Amino acid sequence: MGKLLQSLTLLAALAAAQPQAPQKPLARLEANVIRITKSVNARWGIYMKCLETGEEIAINADDQMDTMSVIKIPLMVEAFRQIEAGKFALSDRVTITDSAKRPGTGVIRSMDAGANLTIKDLLTLMIIVSDNTATDLMYEKVGGVEPVNRLMESYGLKSIRAMGTAEMWFSALRAAPSRDAFHQQGRTPFGLSSPRDMGRLLENIEKGEAVSKSASDQMLQIMRGQVYGSRLPKYVTGYRVPHKTGDFLPYIGNDVGILESPHTNIVLSVFTAHHFGIGANLEDAIGRIAELVANYYAARN
Repeated sequence: MGKLLQSLTLLAALAAAQPQAPQKPLARLEANVIRITKSVNARWGIYMKCLETGEEIAINADDQMDTMSVIKIPLMVEAFRQIEAGKFALSDRVTITDSAKRPGTGVIRSMDAGANLTIKDLLTLMIIVSDNTATDLMYEKVGGVEPVNRLMESYGLKSIRAMGTAEMWFSALRAAPSRDAFHQQGRTPFGLSSPRDMGRLLENIEKGEAVSKSASDQMLQIMRGQVYGSRLPKYVTGYRVPHKTGDFLPYIGNDVGILESPHTNIVLSVFTAHHFGIGANLEDAIGRIAELVANYYAARN
């Protein structure tokens, strides 16, 4: 019995002495991404996919989370579907009234009543400066949230749900006892999606498969004009980054987009929630995650 124990002890020691297999590069990238998420106390959901290799990183990627203004991407897709169906045109015009103006992000609320904007203007402002007035005007144009949700379901993106207009969201916020309580209760999300499903929608757009090749190209062109650069694009060089942010800081800071280069295209969808610290730290962490991903693929080309 003693010899058996000695043999087992020797075998265990030999096994422990064996060198560990080196971590695969993609696993190292994922570990580094996780390390960054742990530096900021928040709930994280991340989905990354290299469209050339099919490689993926998924961290809570199937959790349905509050999109905030990221939901404006599905609204844009539905608008282009209706445009291609002949229901209205990018050149159609909408006259701005004072009653149509919404609080929060955007520039239309600062315009004089009577301003006459095209549908293309509204879609562009809705994406590049997250204009809430433009958003509600586009919801009115497409017939509300249900057409958006039906389209997402037809794409198999069942976690993506438009929940209501900007006016509805701000009304609920005004009625809440506090901003903290409003976020913690989570009863009135502006939109819902998993990071993976929003990433899949971006993949469809990048591949020219959302509505049509022409519509996808126009949507990408709009997203490339995004003016908020404090997250995904912050530390990224050598890539174009069409993207869309979504905010309810300090609690939620989202950014989803595509890192585009001549060599590769990478979908990156980052959602956060329940962050009660400094919003700039959350934004910086998202930027560092994008930097890791961009540098990883740049080094392989």
